[in-house]
Amino acid sequence: MFRGVNPINLDAKGRMAMPTRYRERISSSCAGQMVATIDTEAKCLLLYTLPEWEVIQEKIEALSSFNATTRRIQRLLIGHATDLEMDGNGRLLLPAPLREYAELDKKVVLLGQGRKFEIWSEALWIETRDAYLDEAEAGAMPEELQTLSL
Repeated sequence: MFRGVNPINLDAKGRMAMPTRYRERISSSCAGQMVATIDTEAKCLLLYTLPEWEVIQEKIEALSSFNATTRRIQRLLIGHATDLEMDGNGRLLLPAPLREYAELDKKVVLLGQGRKFEIWSEALWIETRDAYLDEAEAGAMPEELQTLSL
């Protein structure tokens, strides 16, 4: 289970050091093998352990390629999926096309989302987070959330 907001710096080669608190879990669950792809709804990347991604990919591949929307999702998610391997120093090399899509520069945010991570440009994450908070203040809350007690 991955959770938390983690500010990270990319090095000049586009490598990101995975926070220490996640490394052992990633190493034991997938030997450091991960998959990154684009998010089709936001300018960020999705980062999965390889076993988790394989489940997602199987579901995406099972969708009908005759439906234009599902075909678009197949092309985007599977087409951009890139195998990554955590090196001995706990770093992942994010390929240039993925960094360009998500507008990643030196400062990024690794956002734990349970079974996956999201990788955001720090500036874009702050802007998006603030927009989400403004929406919450406006009171547009789904009925399911209104019954949730935190």
